[in-house]
Amino acid sequence: MTSHYTALEALLADRYTCRTFRPDAVPQETIESMLRLAQRTPSWCNTQPWHLTVTADPAATARFRKALLSHIEGTAADPDIPFPAAYTGIYRDRRKECGAALYTAVGVPKGDHAGSLRQMLRNFELFDAPHVAILTTEADLGTYGAVDCGLYLQSFLLSAQSLGVATAPQAALATYSPFLHDHFAIPANRQVVAGISFGYPDSAHPSNSFRTTRAPLDEAITWAS
Repeated sequence: MTSHYTALEALLADRYTCRTFRPDAVPQETIESMLRLAQRTPSWCNTQPWHLTVTADPAATARFRKALLSHIEGTAADPDIPFPAAYTGIYRDRRKECGAALYTAVGVPKGDHAGSLRQMLRNFELFDAPHVAILTTEADLGTYGAVDCGLYLQSFLLSAQSLGVATAPQAALATYSPFLHDHFAIPANRQVVAGISFGYPDSAHPSNSFRTTRAPLDEAITWAS
């Protein structure tokens, strides 16, 4: 195997969704290095439809966190991009497996609705991350703009991993897109795709102790002849 393959294999194997961060800020130069790498992402006709709004320091993140937690109380979900209509079959099973692994790791037994709610709210606490990035796409570019932003998101995650920075990609933040538009002055022509909480991991926390599985190739690939 080439060194590039080995490096990419290690990044993909080691990356995970961090669900508890340390408070330490990531240096500005490290964040900019991550962003320069992610900017190399390919896109449809090289349109590069992504745009990030990034909290540069923990104080800005704390203000956003406080305002978001206050906003979600009694506010209905209103994402810019519709969420999945349903999870059925294998997709439901995989989602349940992931949730069960998380709840087991943090000690929330099945049927503990209060515990489940507390863990769900951790999304909107940004898992204590010192930074958050809001990823948006150009509305006129539709599905393909969102697909390109998905590619950018992966590049961001791997770029961060390569520099020792942990990440938590979060569709949950897009649940309250109007609030994000207002808080960060995001123009109406931009659609919120996801948020990314990031920082340095609290590796000793139980929420970071489990890893999700991946389906074997024969479930994901059809060889045509």
